[in-house]
Amino acid sequence: MSHDRLAFETIGNATIIVYDDAKPLFVTDPWIEGFPYFGSWTLSHEIPEAQKAAIKDCPFVWFSHGHPDHLNPDSLPFFKGKTILLPDHHKARIKNDLDKLGHTTRVLSHKKWVKLSEHVRLQCISDYYQDAIILIDVNGRLLVNTNDAIDRGWGRYVRQIIREYNKSFLLSLLGYGDADMINYYREDGSFIVPKAAMRFPVGRLVQLSAESYGVKYYVPFSTMHKYQRSDSIWAQKYTTPIDAFTIGFQSDTVRVLPAFVHWNCETDTFYPINPKRTPERIYSSEDFGDKWADTLTEEDKQKLRTYFQRIEHLKTWLEAIIFCVGGREYEIPLAGNRFRRKLHFGAPRHSLMTAIEYQIFDDLLIGNFMKTKLIGDWPKSGLYPDFTPYVARYADNAFTYSKKDLKKYFEMYRQRDPLDSVRHHIEMKAIDVFRSLVASHSSLYQQAKAFYWRAKKQ
Repeated sequence: MSHDRLAFETIGNATIIVYDDAKPLFVTDPWIEGFPYFGSWTLSHEIPEAQKAAIKDCPFVWFSHGHPDHLNPDSLPFFKGKTILLPDHHKARIKNDLDKLGHTTRVLSHKKWVKLSEHVRLQCISDYYQDAIILIDVNGRLLVNTNDAIDRGWGRYVRQIIREYNKSFLLSLLGYGDADMINYYREDGSFIVPKAAMRFPVGRLVQLSAESYGVKYYVPFSTMHKYQRSDSIWAQKYTTPIDAFTIGFQSDTVRVLPAFVHWNCETDTFYPINPKRTPERIYSSEDFGDKWADTLTEEDKQKLRTYFQRIEHLKTWLEAIIFCVGGREYEIPLAGNRFRRKLHFGAPRHSLMTAIEYQIFDDLLIGNFMKTKLIGDWPKSGLYPDFTPYVARYADNAFTYSKKDLKKYFEMYRQRDPLDSVRHHIEMKAIDVFRSLVASHSSLYQQAKAFYWRAKKQ
């Protein structure tokens, strides 16, 4: 229960709690229990009992996408009987899965305002990457929750809406860059140091991003996690601490708020919420069912082969995928010997086969205990744009495997916003070429990124 009649709070990893009539009304991406990514992640800060109770009392819940630090399986049981609001996506995987579990779901139409109460309305914007953002109007204050999503054609539209508000807030994933696959190795076995190791000033990126959108405030968001598995704890040094968001920040038009904040949407006053840091603990991989000595069965091999060989796009550029499980290698042929390029994954059997069974391969990548070796001639962008999107987004989330079905898939999203889609397609082609040639930790890359945000502002 909020002491203020109209307010919002940020807590946890990517959670906004909206209050109307001093009661919890709406919550986003509530991860309040459990350890995502096969136990690799935990919250960086505890969720206080008051906020936890408010989250559970919200009659409306919104999930942005299927990653378990947003749509958290261990937290789901708390929302039985609530109305779960979802983005409008091709094949509606999340809706169908939640319906089977007995949840009440409602798909929010793309770019349509929906009124939840006298003072609160929402607008959900979904994109072809199986991501979504949500605009939340609380008594004339606009919250722009982009969580993990990047502009995939919706940026111009969102900037237009922001201009209509005197008070606007950006809540967006910005940081050093560990919340992705960074456990990379070269063919000779040497580690590829990630961009996150450079620790470029996050405040500078916050400034560029927030000024580009034209918001008045930025709230650090969607990066409040830490590693806890013995085989992924090495990645902890690449996470972004909450005091990093003001380093390099020098804006005359934007203010950075505390990561955990309570904002009164009548008086425009605020105070920080100061949750405790979660206890430091390192778990064994076996605590989550992963025994690195376990080997693949013949049935496992068949499942792996079927899983990857059905994705036609992989056969246009990748020779093979090799899995090393329990010290034994198993190779899945894809494009024959037309390309000197292979992927080598070293993973524990339990998490690997769970990811295959439930079609959540991205969870395995982001957990950062699986080792990925790039064999042969690879672009500097690694698994992007030809592996991760086609496997983890289009295949896993949208059940789209063939070239023919992909064409229909992209066309469906393109028809929602034809002009912005054309602009975005041209932009992404240029970005993909640049990323394939320029290392993300280079000064040239950072200069280009700054130019990109300034150009977006126009």
